Amino acid sequence: MGQLVAIVGRPNVGKSTLFNRLTQSRTAITDPTAGTTRDRQYGKVDWNGKEFSIVDTGGWVVNSDDIFESEINKQVELAIEQADEILFVVDAMNGVTDLDDHVAEILRKSRKPVILIANKVDSNEWVYNVPEFYSLGLGDPYPVSAINGYGTGDLLDDVVAKLPEKDDEEEAALDEIPRFAIVGRPNAGKSSIINAFIGTDRHIVTEIAGTTRDSIYTRYSKFGFDFYLVDTAGIRKKNKVNEDIEYYSVIRSIRAIEASDVCILMLDGTRGIEAQDVNIFSLIQRNKKGLVVVVNKWDLVEDKSTKAIKHYEEAIRARFAPFTDFPIIFTSAITKQRIFKVLETAVEVYQNRKRTVPTSQLNTVLQEDIAAYPPPSNKGKFVKIKYITMLKGSQVPTFIFFCNLPQWVKEPYRRYLENKIREHWTFTGTPINVFMREK
Repeated sequence: MGQLVAIVGRPNVGKSTLFNRLTQSRTAITDPTAGTTRDRQYGKVDWNGKEFSIVDTGGWVVNSDDIFESEINKQVELAIEQADEILFVVDAMNGVTDLDDHVAEILRKSRKPVILIANKVDSNEWVYNVPEFYSLGLGDPYPVSAINGYGTGDLLDDVVAKLPEKDDEEEAALDEIPRFAIVGRPNAGKSSIINAFIGTDRHIVTEIAGTTRDSIYTRYSKFGFDFYLVDTAGIRKKNKVNEDIEYYSVIRSIRAIEASDVCILMLDGTRGIEAQDVNIFSLIQRNKKGLVVVVNKWDLVEDKSTKAIKHYEEAIRARFAPFTDFPIIFTSAITKQRIFKVLETAVEVYQNRKRTVPTSQLNTVLQEDIAAYPPPSNKGKFVKIKYITMLKGSQVPTFIFFCNLPQWVKEPYRRYLENKIREHWTFTGTPINVFMREK
């Protein structure tokens, strides 16, 4: 299971800038306007060969511009509940505020590893303000400048050192059996479909969006199936209607997606595809997981004609393009229509992820496609693909094309090769990697 590090802190201390610096991306939106894409606050960090996921919780809260204590509480509680380690960011230019004290108090009680980061040490004079943060009782504050990168190397060394060790035996035991995660927007029917599979109300299914709690593995072995269901810990009940349900569901989905092999993405057939569905899809893509799309509540849709189904499928593929080679199933968790088809398809996608193609077959078949449509030439030089092989033991089917000028093979041609691979062999539902290497 992936390890998750969460960034918390009051507004304007530079959480998004730190997130960008650690993930070396510009993806977190540091612009304060609301309504910018939310899945941008999640990224992967690879430091000295250790990989972990990082999430900037601040970016998910609706009212993150307003210093609402309840909003900050929500971020911090969620981080404590979901993350393996917490980065608490404070502002060296401003010193300790009441809100910092308040957050520190919650974190001290949490028993989670916490690293205190004094950000905005953009020049030497601000270093002298850092000792003041010892008063928060969270150990040594790290002086850092997220803007210019000062101190971030030492910080990452410490982050990696404090991450809990993975239980390799438990991982290995889980690895031998497929892991399916059921993900989707609140109220798309995730718990109902799990109950339909398992046949017992192990989840209390209610009409309120957001009653599922923490992430649970359920071993499912009947009717010839054997796999784990990773249930996304959905969302807990809300006392205020305007609280940001999306904030909870996406962060919990991250955990489930990372822990799975194949994701069953539930869409609400009565509502069509919404922005959050696309966000969750992009999380599945970014983690290179298998995908089965399930359009639930089909019993409530009036027009069930073949034409309507075709139209719906086309709309889904258009929103999720360029990845379009995945199965779509129309179900009803209530009437149990096509429920077992979902499981059978998830098993097929899992097997597609494990599929290997013999090297001789790859070369015989694909060299014909390459001859029919060779890579475009560049400045009078031609790319010659000499040999193709499949990488052994990779998480995702990975094809390596050995050629003389790999740097000149651009994305459109790689996509052509991927499409040809999909045409000849069944890799439905799984992403595939196509790499060019110098021979």
